[in-house]
Amino acid sequence: MKKKLIQYTTKHFEKLFQKKPEHIFLSPGRINIIGEHVDYNDGFVLPAAINKYICFAISENENSECVLVAKDLNEAYSFDIKDKLQPVEKMWVNYIIGVLHQLKEKGLPEKGFTIVFSSTIPMGAGLSSSAALECGIAYAMNKMFQLKLSKEEIALIGQKAEHTFAGVNCGIMDQFASVFGKKNKVIKLDCTTLAYEYHKADFKEYQLVLFDSCVKHTHLTSGYNDRRNEVEQGLAIIKANYPEVTSFRNCTEKMVLSLKNTLSEIIFNRCLFVVQEIERVPLAIKALSNGNINQLGELMTKTHYGLSELYEVSCPEMDFLVTEALGEAEVVGARMMGGGFGGCTINVVKKETANNVIKKLTKAYKIKYNIDLKAYKIKIAKGTSTYGI
Repeated sequence: MKKKLIQYTTKHFEKLFQKKPEHIFLSPGRINIIGEHVDYNDGFVLPAAINKYICFAISENENSECVLVAKDLNEAYSFDIKDKLQPVEKMWVNYIIGVLHQLKEKGLPEKGFTIVFSSTIPMGAGLSSSAALECGIAYAMNKMFQLKLSKEEIALIGQKAEHTFAGVNCGIMDQFASVFGKKNKVIKLDCTTLAYEYHKADFKEYQLVLFDSCVKHTHLTSGYNDRRNEVEQGLAIIKANYPEVTSFRNCTEKMVLSLKNTLSEIIFNRCLFVVQEIERVPLAIKALSNGNINQLGELMTKTHYGLSELYEVSCPEMDFLVTEALGEAEVVGARMMGGGFGGCTINVVKKETANNVIKKLTKAYKIKYNIDLKAYKIKIAKGTSTYGI
């Protein structure tokens, strides 16, 4: 699949420009095993890069002209790197020039380049295609022009591009996972300090399967902002009653339960989910380290019900997919993944039965919602990298 993508992208470059690209780079999408909605609550997340990529075929130009070709969108955009870079109407262009704008501020050699890119990361499925695009561009520029940026700097440049040029106030997890990913490893990441550890992720006879609901409900942004406000209110009340609490990280479930009559029902539920989810992350790491995939699956399933019932960021389609998946004996864990209100569910399925489970859920989802379900069998892969031509 990776080689096909590289061949496809390279051939298009050659067809358009009558020469071979000088460089090939691959930048992956990501999943998050567990640790949902805790990145802004001082918790840990457990992401990993996956074997879905954006492939970049690039050559330097003699002049300062830059040519960007988005093969999958059948669109192109040209500009001069010496001109002032500012956001444009084409959103995909903003992810790229948002990165270049920062690199110019850091003294990027103002040399032009030609780039063709194509992707196997499903758009809009919550697998961070935008982070892969930003980090792939930053990584490519770093290698081509010897900018001596660290991996951490590349991830932060990607995040800032999304904030400033795309107008999305995202956390750091997506970019970090895309850059720092390692094959068969998950990353325990502290999104506040960027401290991280790698832990092995051997799923043995199990397969990770993503089910793309193909829905995205409009209250994603407003719902996200509401949740942030609710947990901030809740934490302030918890701190007032327990002065030793500095953040949700050193708040316990017992403390939250003791304040059930003090907190409103909604704020109580939000806070209870956060402390429970923070506690699930080390348990998930332990389960993975011990090869106990069944226990990992149980923790992921608990996360889903927390997200659905306490944090209320699920939706009927996601709940349906999780319930249907867990009705299959071969599925040991399932949950919605990402911000919520649509996107993908992540499922742990016995390898030999994965195709059968995919067929069953595809049929059930079509009957229930008349939507064609998309399914992806994925593996944990290495982060953004150079591919030798």
